[in-house]
Amino acid sequence: MGRILIADDHPLIQESVQLVVRTRHPEYQIDVAGTIADAQALIKLHGRYRLLVLDYELPDSNGFGGFFQLQHLLGRTPIAIISAHDSPQMISTAQAIGAAGFLSKRQPLQTMIEEIETILQGGRVFPPSAGPDAHADTLRKRLDSLSGAQRRVLLALASGDLNKQIAADLGVSEATIKAHLSAIFRKLGVTNRTQAILMMRPLLQP
Repeated sequence: MGRILIADDHPLIQESVQLVVRTRHPEYQIDVAGTIADAQALIKLHGRYRLLVLDYELPDSNGFGGFFQLQHLLGRTPIAIISAHDSPQMISTAQAIGAAGFLSKRQPLQTMIEEIETILQGGRVFPPSAGPDAHADTLRKRLDSLSGAQRRVLLALASGDLNKQIAADLGVSEATIKAHLSAIFRKLGVTNRTQAILMMRPLLQP
């Protein structure tokens, strides 16, 4: 029996997505979280999931920052972004950073049923008009080159944390953080913290 995680802070959307999943897969266990922190706790508790349906605008999501945090924990588990705001820029960015799909909260339930089923079968689902943004696609490729630890350091850096704080949070030395930063700057094609933060900013703005 598989598990599916729904991370959304609106009860109506939580119920709707649960209904969508149970229409095709009544055997799945469904967990619900209202924040990124709650989702992290559930992932650490249960481990593997078949799918994460993630609201872009959770209170602690920090733009796509929440996506990256949960992606780090879930590995290859597909993540579908769900949102009522389906601008071309948001959709193309979600596509470029590796989301498995973009689900609109405004679409009919039957459409969502088919789209979630496609994702569970290993496919990707995005609106036909959406195409990858060249800048976001380039950034995605650079992010893909980072190790898991380097991604965590980069997210902490983008949040304004200092080396000492990042080291304490990750349980490593400041020298290790400095080594990670050097590797991050090289892989992103930047030379300092400010440039790295500016590069990440479009992905971390709500």
